[in-house]
Amino acid sequence: MLSPEQLMAFLAAAMLVTASPGPDNLMVLGVGMSRGRRQGMAFGLGCALGCLTHTLLASIGVSALLAASSTAFTVLKVAGGLYLVWLGIGAIRSRGGARVDGAAALPDESLGRLFAKGLFANSINPKVVLFFLSFLPQFVVASQGNASWQTAQLGLVFTAQACVLFGLLGYFSGAVGKWLNRRPRAGLWLDRVAGTIFIALGLRLILAR
Repeated sequence: MLSPEQLMAFLAAAMLVTASPGPDNLMVLGVGMSRGRRQGMAFGLGCALGCLTHTLLASIGVSALLAASSTAFTVLKVAGGLYLVWLGIGAIRSRGGARVDGAAALPDESLGRLFAKGLFANSINPKVVLFFLSFLPQFVVASQGNASWQTAQLGLVFTAQACVLFGLLGYFSGAVGKWLNRRPRAGLWLDRVAGTIFIALGLRLILAR
């Protein structure tokens, strides 16, 4: 099982990643503003649960690499660290200014269809697969054993917090969207904070042995 320190460190980082302006949460806000709270929540929950696919792939990948050799696992962690540093630099250099457009008139869709759309959009996103393969292993503690099970638990924690945050985004979509549109620099600073954390975590991965 995950240690309390391991869990809290990962949860804090995961919540910051999820809250930072990005395609998924901006789509959730857009759907909520244009179609209503329930629709935004349905789409958001679909996006969040799509993370289960990436959790499975990450767990299998970590397990396969460990079975191959510890060196292969180290290579994965170093490559993941470089990827996180690259993401962090991109986030810090971002100009922010994220806006949410909820004014467009869109055709009605059932809650089930919107949920399925969110689930499908996240599940097939190759960038999310790469992010999970880079992000989750850095919180795996080798001395605790069974790295693939640790990875699976971390993925489930990420999915659970994403369900909560995306659900809240959908429910409060109107207010949050208006606030974000009035304060574009808020997104800029969230990007900078997230980018700094990505770089720090990436460097820790690269330097740790």
